[in-house]
Amino acid sequence: MTEVVATNQTILVVGGGISGMTAALEAAECGKNVVLVEKNAMLGGRVSQLYRYFPKLCHPVCGLEINQRRTKFNPRIKVLTQAEVTEITGSAGDYTATVKLSPRYVNENCTACGACSDAVQTEVADSYNYNLGKVKAAYLPHKMAYPQRFVIDPSIIGTPEAEAAKAACKYNAIDLDMQEETVQFKAGAVVWATGWKPYDAAKIQPYGYDRFSNVITSVEFERLSDPHGPTKGKLLRPSDGKEAKNVAFIQCAGSRDENHLRHCSRICCMASLKQTNYVREAFGDEGKSTIYYIDIRAIDRFEDFYAKVWNDPNVTFIKSKVAKAVQDEKSGDVVLHGVNTEGYQRYASAHDLVVLAVGMEPSVKGMNLPMEIVADASGFIEGDVKNGGFFGAGCASNPLDVNRAVQSATASALRAIQVINRVARAEG
Repeated sequence: MTEVVATNQTILVVGGGISGMTAALEAAECGKNVVLVEKNAMLGGRVSQLYRYFPKLCHPVCGLEINQRRTKFNPRIKVLTQAEVTEITGSAGDYTATVKLSPRYVNENCTACGACSDAVQTEVADSYNYNLGKVKAAYLPHKMAYPQRFVIDPSIIGTPEAEAAKAACKYNAIDLDMQEETVQFKAGAVVWATGWKPYDAAKIQPYGYDRFSNVITSVEFERLSDPHGPTKGKLLRPSDGKEAKNVAFIQCAGSRDENHLRHCSRICCMASLKQTNYVREAFGDEGKSTIYYIDIRAIDRFEDFYAKVWNDPNVTFIKSKVAKAVQDEKSGDVVLHGVNTEGYQRYASAHDLVVLAVGMEPSVKGMNLPMEIVADASGFIEGDVKNGGFFGAGCASNPLDVNRAVQSATASALRAIQVINRVARAEG
C-alpha cells in the first residue's frame, strides 16, 4: 500500500513535466512539503520528448537531468507516478485530494537491467515516440526516464510472458499482483501543471494527416530527428523509408483559426525554424526546407535565430495559408496547393515530407476538473481569485516556450507558498 503523509500545509502539484517539477522544487527548497502527481510512468513531460531546445539547440538533458537529480534527493518531495487526481474537495488552505494509482507491476527493487524486456516478445505502441514505433511490453519509458524503472504493460498481465518477465528478474522487482490503489491526503494549495497536448491534426482535413502517410506533425518530426527516436535520427518518410531531403513546414496548422484553435501557440514558428536545422544537419546542402507561413512570430531573443534561418539559402519562406495537400500515389510526394500572397502567384509544390506545426492545446481542456476552475475560452487556467488555492502553471495557464513555462511555474509556486504560510499563521 502506498502511503502519502501530507497535511493542509502541503502543496499538491499536478503534473510532472518541466513546469510541475519546477514548481515542486521551488516550493520544497523554500521549506514546504510537496506531493508531485504525474499520470505517466516518468517525469519530464513534453520536454523529455524534444530533440533540441531553441535557440541554443542543446538537448533537453541540460535542464531535465538537473531537475531530476534535485527532485530525487529532496526529502520534502513525494513523487507519485502513474497517478491521477480524481477528486479535490474543500477550500483554499484545506483541500482533500483523492488520487488513483495505476499498477506499474515493477517495484523499487528495479535496477533497469532490461532482463524483463528480453524475456517478452509482445510489442505495444510506443507513446513516448508518439506511436511512431513499438516497444516491448516490458519497457523503460526512455533512456533518461525518472524514476529509472521498467513498466510491465497491462496487456500481458496474466499471460506466460508476464511470468517469463518475472522469472528473468534477479532482483525480485516484478510484482504481478500489484493492484490499482486510491489514496487520500490533505493539501493547502494546488499547482495545476498538466501541460499541453498537440492539436489533433486529423481535424484539419485539407492537409490529409489521417489520409497521407507523408504528412506528419511537428512533434512527430522532433522524435524522428532524435538519435534515440524510432528511426535513430534518420529523416525517413513513413510511406517508403525514403530520405526526406525536401521538407515542407506548414505554420498555424489549426491555430489562429475559428474552426480549430483561436489562439496563437507562440512556439510553433520557432519550432519549425529549429527543425530546418535538423534537415540541414542530416543532408547538408542537399537538405531543403520550405516554410509556409501567415506571420513569423519570433520575439525577444529569438529574433537573431529567425534572421539566421531566413538567410539560410537552403530555406525558402512562402507567405501563404496552404489551401490543400495531395499525396502522389506513385512517388509518395505530397503536393501543396495555394497562393503566395506576396505577388499572388499560384503554386503546386511537391515535397518528400510535410510537417504540420500543430498548435498547443491545454491538457485540462475537456477534462472533468476536480473543482470548478476558471478558464479562458481556449481552456487555459486563468489567474482568477475565484480559483482560491488553485494556480495554473506553465502551459496549463498559457501557450509558453520552455523558458517562460519555468518562470510561470516559479510564480505559481510562490503563490501556493503564500497560501500555505497563511494556513501556518492561522494555526500557529
